[in-house]
Amino acid sequence: MEKAYEKILTSIGEDINRPGLKDTPKRAAKAFKFLNNGYDKNIDDVINGALFPSDNEEMVIVKDIELYSLCEHHLLPFIGKCHVAYLPSGKVLGLSKVARIVDMFARRLQIQENMTKQIADTIMQVTDAKGVGVVIEAQHMCMMMRGVQKQNASMKTSVLLGKLREDARTRAEFLTLIKS
Repeated sequence: MEKAYEKILTSIGEDINRPGLKDTPKRAAKAFKFLNNGYDKNIDDVINGALFPSDNEEMVIVKDIELYSLCEHHLLPFIGKCHVAYLPSGKVLGLSKVARIVDMFARRLQIQENMTKQIADTIMQVTDAKGVGVVIEAQHMCMMMRGVQKQNASMKTSVLLGKLREDARTRAEFLTLIKS
């Protein structure tokens, strides 16, 4: 990967031997690997047994989980927050595991639409919840720094599964609670 960054830098006319760029290919390769470390993770390791019995049937919400991802079309960042809710059915997920699931998918080359669904499907599968809701709000550098260059545009995506999709009152509860 280091050699690829050397080639990229020289192809834009840079001198990779100048002091400011001397170690840049190495640092860039290390950063790119870190920004995409979601490929090195699997759900069993992320959950690590943190599913706990519970008779709670009320909605569990974790909101404002910050996320950083790279768009798969331009390799530019998109940055935002994710809100997750689920209706337990006999077990609850360790709190930090919700954020770790978000990170696992965010730290891959992505589009926001797919990531929202991946997070929802995974939480539904892992918890066997009665319903799951995921909303992501993000700003995309590919839209801000290039192309149409719209600085204030943001994208919101949502996936609602089970009772969060089927029951209008439950869906409204979720959407109201993530706004407060």
